[in-house]
Amino acid sequence: MGCVVVKLGSSIVVDERGEPRADVLGEICDQLEELYRGGRDPVIVTSGAIARGMGLRAIPLRPRAVEELQAASAVGQGRLYQVYDELLRERGLPTAQVLLTFFDMSARTHYVNARQTLRKLLEWRVVPVINENDTTTTDEISFGDNDFLAAQVAILLGAELLLLLTDAEGVFTADPRADLEARLVPEVTEFEALEGLDIGHSTSPLGSGGMRSKIVAAEMATAAGIPTVIASGLSPGTIVAAASGETVGTRFGARPGRYSSFKLWLKYAKPTRGRIVVDAGAARALREGGTSLLPVGIVDIAGDFDAGDAVEIAHDGRSIGKGISNYSAEELRKIRGLKSAAVREILPRATEEAVHRDYLVLT
Repeated sequence: MGCVVVKLGSSIVVDERGEPRADVLGEICDQLEELYRGGRDPVIVTSGAIARGMGLRAIPLRPRAVEELQAASAVGQGRLYQVYDELLRERGLPTAQVLLTFFDMSARTHYVNARQTLRKLLEWRVVPVINENDTTTTDEISFGDNDFLAAQVAILLGAELLLLLTDAEGVFTADPRADLEARLVPEVTEFEALEGLDIGHSTSPLGSGGMRSKIVAAEMATAAGIPTVIASGLSPGTIVAAASGETVGTRFGARPGRYSSFKLWLKYAKPTRGRIVVDAGAARALREGGTSLLPVGIVDIAGDFDAGDAVEIAHDGRSIGKGISNYSAEELRKIRGLKSAAVREILPRATEEAVHRDYLVLT
């Protein structure tokens, strides 16, 4: 038995007044208890701290100013966790509050520490209740209603299932609120098949996500070999049904050719600080040969980054990969287009690779 990561959107957690949906959350906790008693480890990733704070402060519309969002989260987070803690303790399940930031996911040492802490909680059979630490985040650095966060948690724990609960039944061919002919998509095997569908960014007045962010989260998780389901959190029995493999919502199957944990972190969590443009030969060698990127294949550098930063690798205007640079942008500008011998003359202690293949992932 493994862990099941269950992400609850704001529209599931609170109503339009910012009050907790006690009946919905109670039914969800009943299902989590069933998973727990059956030997699985439920992990909750919850949104709703800002919405709860808005309700407590009688704020009718979601604020736009960062400081107001942070303050609302500070008001609501403790009260939100209290709801989960009480509901799960009533069912005999111990809980722990875990607040994570984008930096915790993007900095490798923090990422590993978060994984170790969560694994220890599961070893103790404690249910983690995870949320983004909105009180210290910014408008540029956020998880988008926690869909990205939920996918990252599922990846770092090697979950057996990621379940994204929303107020919709799943992914539809169009917005069912606007198109009466919209049909539920029960299964997605190829993400390219979704490109022709009308899947927008619309969200609830209290939330910050949308269906598209959930599909991106599903793409991330399935690349790590983790099946993902997008389904309604308002329908009784959804969690148990999804965990049992029953047809519910929209299921995304695990994809073959999964990346290592490190490369998944690099691809999805570590932010890029610049761009390296390569010539056709280097692009072909990276795509087809699985080689490292050498300075001789570099034609241009954009941005200001340091050695150890992640950079986008592009050719002919298109991104082909992402990797950890062994050089700063200033150093690369000095050695771009040069063969290894010439590079060592300019930078005597230089390594041969600008980006080593072990620290590079194709996009």
